[in-house]
Parts: sequence; structure tokens; C-alpha cells
Amino acid sequence: MSDESAEPAADPAGISRRGLLGLLGTGAAGLAVGGAAGAGIAIAAGAGRSEARSAATYPFHGAQQAGILTPVQDRLHFAAYDLPANATRDDFVGLLRDWTAAAAEMTQGRPIGEGAIGDLDRPPDDTGEALDLPASGLTITVGLGPSLFDHPEHGDRFGIRARQPALLRPLPRFAGDALDQARSGGDLCVQACADDPQVAVHAIRNLSRIAFGRAPLRWSQLGFGRTSSTSTSQVTARNLLGFKDGTANLKSEDPGTGAAVWVEAGDDPAADWLAGGSYLVARRIRMLVESWDRAQLGEQETIIGRDKGEGAPLSGGTEFTAPDFSEIAANGQPVIAADAHVRLAHPDHNGGAALLRRGYNYVDGNDALGRLDAGLFFIAFQRSPEQFITVQRALASDLLNEYIKHVGSGIWAVPPGIAEGGYLGETLFA
Repeated sequence: MSDESAEPAADPAGISRRGLLGLLGTGAAGLAVGGAAGAGIAIAAGAGRSEARSAATYPFHGAQQAGILTPVQDRLHFAAYDLPANATRDDFVGLLRDWTAAAAEMTQGRPIGEGAIGDLDRPPDDTGEALDLPASGLTITVGLGPSLFDHPEHGDRFGIRARQPALLRPLPRFAGDALDQARSGGDLCVQACADDPQVAVHAIRNLSRIAFGRAPLRWSQLGFGRTSSTSTSQVTARNLLGFKDGTANLKSEDPGTGAAVWVEAGDDPAADWLAGGSYLVARRIRMLVESWDRAQLGEQETIIGRDKGEGAPLSGGTEFTAPDFSEIAANGQPVIAADAHVRLAHPDHNGGAALLRRGYNYVDGNDALGRLDAGLFFIAFQRSPEQFITVQRALASDLLNEYIKHVGSGIWAVPPGIAEGGYLGETLFA
């Protein structure tokens, strides 16, 4: 979990229609205090912003895949898939073509094929739960895992080993990893982000149905309450520890973001097909929230290196004030502790390594001991996996490690965007 390399917050327009109904149910007394007229105006304004946001659409075709620099939506459904041992190259390409056709429709708020109508004697082309909903800013981003190129058991199934990027290798083991292999890796990944959870779930449900018999679902993860911002128009979000997360995340408007995110021609002569693409790293980070909730506020702020309210560095200023890591307290110790999360994750302490993060909170019920299975589903895009590896290794001594546990992991190469008439991953097979 790297604060300085990514993550932020709910923007002011971030209340969905479902969220608005929830607020009316839980906060009616508070609204009444301000007077009925004022409450009505506030509700109407909020509803208008929600409708505008729900109607948002992002182009599916373009030089890069959407869902990377796109302003981070509020909801996530992430899924990983494996192709069977007997799958052929034609099977693989056919799946990518079918996914492309479906994604192009869903991201524009349209049903797949004939939607819920058609032949009564066969299943409909679309499962139907999003038929009456707008696009809600849906983006679908697809990545290719290292096992597609060189599977540990099935070898070079698709004749593409020679085109495997040199940097597309399983991530090294990091200090404190407690990875569940059933929730890690995968031949393919799909990131579906939207401002309506039903729209995001609909996307993965339909892509999974299209993949039935061709690429079984390996694992999936739902996320809510974005903990990243990729645009200066978005405010910084909070994670489940209650702190603003990713204040210094790269933004799409920053002039250096493209060089940190997009693979360029010549980066890897064997993999020029990836130029214009990126590398995606996902980590399921469980937070030991019960222990954290018993820690004193001063200890929490020391661990993070920022104050919990404003989000300012402990060296002073406001949220976006640059941390002063040289400042010394009266006791002779650094104001921002040597092993504080902010210090260890900051680009200044990692050779300038920076990540574009699109993380989400998650809560997956309780475990057998009654503790919340909750935390951060970390997602980062970068030009090279070494950017993530550098930062993650620096976090080996992070004070925060007492309260978090990395339980899932994966890395994928994200091909460049799709031209009209093309398909996801086409450059790999050109």
C-alpha cells in the first residue's frame, strides 16, 4: 500500500442514485436540522450531479485502453481467468475478438447483441440486469499474464513465447507476503470500473459467460469507494484505515505521467507490440482493522507520516505540501519517522519511481474468527514492473506492516488500445 505513489477519494459528485437513497435512509434527521427547503435543494442538486455522472461514457477505441488514465470511477469488479491446457491459438484470439465486441457495446451503455430479446428457444445475448441503466462511466481494461507466454506446465501453448516482454515475469516474493495462490495470478485479467456497481458486475458477468468453456474464471474481486484519483478534478479519497490515500498519485494532467505509465517503442525489442500499453500490478492487501482501531491516534499518524484529518505531512502545511523529511523534532528524532509509510513510499526515496494507482476498498464479510475480511485492492499501472518492485521492496520496514497483510497478487501486460474493427491484444498477433 503505497501512499505517495497513488490513491485518493470520493469527489463531490460521487453519490450514485443508490447511494443517495441510502443517505436519505440514514441521514434524514440531519437533513431536517437544516430545514426542509434547504434539504430539498441539496438533494435535487446531488441527484443532478449523480445523473450526469451516471450518463458518462468513455470511448472504447483509441490509442490506449480506457480505465487507466480515465478519472477513477467509484466501483470495481476485477476478474482473472485461465485458459485450459488444450486451448489453441485460434481459441485464444476468438475469445479476445468476442470480448472486444461485447466490451465495445457495454462501455457505451448498449446491450450485447440483441440484448434480452431474440429467439425464445436460446439464452438471450445479454443477461439483462443493466438494460435500464446508463453506461455509468464503464471502462473495461484487459491484461495478459506471463503464463500465457510460457506456462509452467503447458509451455508455449500459443506460439508467442518469443514475444513475451522481458519484464513480464511473476513478481518476486516480498517480505511479509502471505499469498493465497487461489486468489493470485491468471492468464488474463479484466478490470471493469463504473460509477454503478450493477454496471461493473454486469460487465464481468457477461464476459465470464462469453468465456465459459474457453477461459474459466480463476478469481474475482469487488471494490468500492475508490482510494485513488487519476485527475486533478478529483479529491483525495480515504482508505479503510481512515487516512487520505495517494495524495501524491500521478494525475492524467501531469506532464510526466505518460512517461511513467506507457511502454514506449524500443523499451523491449522483443515486445514492441506492447508500445502504447502498460503493466498492471494488483495486490489484495488485507487490513487488520480490529487491531488498527485500538491504536492511539498519535501512533496511527506516526505510522502513516500524515495527520488523519487534513492529510498534511507531519512536517507541516496542508495535504499537498511536500513532506520535509529533514525536519527534526525536539527529541532529536525525525518529525516524519524513518520507517513511516509516507517516507518509505515517496519517489524521493525510491530513485523517482512513481506509480499510477487505481485502488479500491473491499469488504468480503467476516472470517472464521468474526474479524472483518477487509482492506485495499491495490491496482497500479506503470511503464515497467520495476517501478512497483522498487517501491514495494522499500516498504519492507514500513511501520504499517504490523496492520496489513498481502494475501493476493498478480501482474499482467496491458496491450495498447483498439482501432475500430480491431480487437483487444491484436498487436501481439500481428
